[in-house]
Amino acid sequence: QVQLVESGGGLVQAGGSLRLSCAASGSIFSTNAISWHRQAPGKQRELVALISSGGSTNYGVSVKGRFTISRDNAKNTVYLQMNSLKPEDTGVYYCAAGVPILGWGQGTQVTVSS
Repeated sequence: QVQLVESGGGLVQAGGSLRLSCAASGSIFSTNAISWHRQAPGKQRELVALISSGGSTNYGVSVKGRFTISRDNAKNTVYLQMNSLKPEDTGVYYCAAGVPILGWGQGTQVTVSS
């Protein structure tokens, strides 16, 4: 069973920063890629960033250079550091395990005000 719990969302002004956390169950975390996705109102869910079990990373074009994904294997946690936030970064952020995706977290709201 896939268990993922996101935290760290909130309201921030444009140009600010937030760090999201995704805590995963041990068996899932150690053997799977973990990814962050976001969904804005009225839009499709999109990939934001992915980190493989070996630590390789990939980013969506719109966040490259501003967001950083990392993993702490000792804590079974993946982080998404978001800097230089823009209003268009607003949405619900979800973490997911596996490629193809095995399961999703419940999501955390990020709101960037202009």
